[in-house]
Amino acid sequence: MRIAQVAPLAEAVPPKFYGGTERVVSWLTEELVRQGHDVTLFASGDSETSAKLVACCPEGLRLAGIRDHVASHLAMLYHLRRRADEFDVIHFHIDLLQYPLFEDLNHKCVTTLHGRLDVPDFMPVYRTFTGMPLVSISDHQRGPMPENANWLQTIHHGLPAENCRFSATPKDGGYLAFLGRISPEKRPDRAIEIAKRSGVKLKIAAKVDKADQEYWDEVIEPMTHHPLVEYIGEINEDQKHEFLGNALALAFPIDWPEPFGLVMIEAMSAGTPVIAWRNGSVPEVIKDGVSGVVVESMDEAVAAVETCKAMSREGVRRYFETRFTASVMARSYVAAYESLLAGDLDAIKIPGLTIGAPAALNGAANGAALRPTLRAV
Repeated sequence: MRIAQVAPLAEAVPPKFYGGTERVVSWLTEELVRQGHDVTLFASGDSETSAKLVACCPEGLRLAGIRDHVASHLAMLYHLRRRADEFDVIHFHIDLLQYPLFEDLNHKCVTTLHGRLDVPDFMPVYRTFTGMPLVSISDHQRGPMPENANWLQTIHHGLPAENCRFSATPKDGGYLAFLGRISPEKRPDRAIEIAKRSGVKLKIAAKVDKADQEYWDEVIEPMTHHPLVEYIGEINEDQKHEFLGNALALAFPIDWPEPFGLVMIEAMSAGTPVIAWRNGSVPEVIKDGVSGVVVESMDEAVAAVETCKAMSREGVRRYFETRFTASVMARSYVAAYESLLAGDLDAIKIPGLTIGAPAALNGAANGAALRPTLRAV
């Protein structure tokens, strides 16, 4: 299958530092190539891939100091549109700009929505352009969207099975790990409280964005002056693998509708169970009692520390291998592509046509005329 993967230009693919969407795009692209597909990646020029790379800007825009990314994305979409006939499937991982530009090509386009969808600013586009086939990264993520959104499938993220080394026994009995970003919705204060009440050390590996500096200075930093709490700061990919592998459990005490939560499956890949609040995608990602513990209160979270001590790390890893590898993710996307290309019209909306069985599409003639535009896999 000839597939175009269209990445955000903010970061390289994979990203040099943090960048969840770009990492997922990289994992998916590399796995699709490994499975034998002809993949072209539209991304920044400093991206690294085994696919054919189309450099749409010299380097990731954020590190290059480019503040407004719209112009660069519009230029990328212009060049992609001119080459659209070269691809069986065009898979977008950017937010909105492609909707009007590719409306007449909905039959071969897919957009994965990577972020939270309860953002009123975006709703005019979602309500107006209802034809784009969409992939959600969790079922919960779909909640705020209009009823006529054109959902193709939910496909959970996956990462390479070898990405994090499996750790059967944490060093020195392990610790609670908090990894990611210091922000009110991530609730590092809850992680600190769990450590204090359970008597288990907490290590915090997280960055502080400018937008959250005040929250760090006034709320969290004073809480780190405790013998059970250690703030490490931002860490790189290699450090992250060891950090997660040596943890007793990952604390994921979120207080927002998390669309997916990559750090949960990263921890699980290392065999480290997750203690997570029941928000957003958490019940879809964590199998309670197998790959972690889903909680709804501080008392439950503190009790979950003892549960995790007795949990099989081999069982956590097996659950990850069954559901959240890059191979599983890529196979799911290929199945979605095939559904699109086979003319699964319940999942396709094209302007000017009425949705339904082929014979009902404005008469049998229009339905028959549609199928030659769908290339066989």
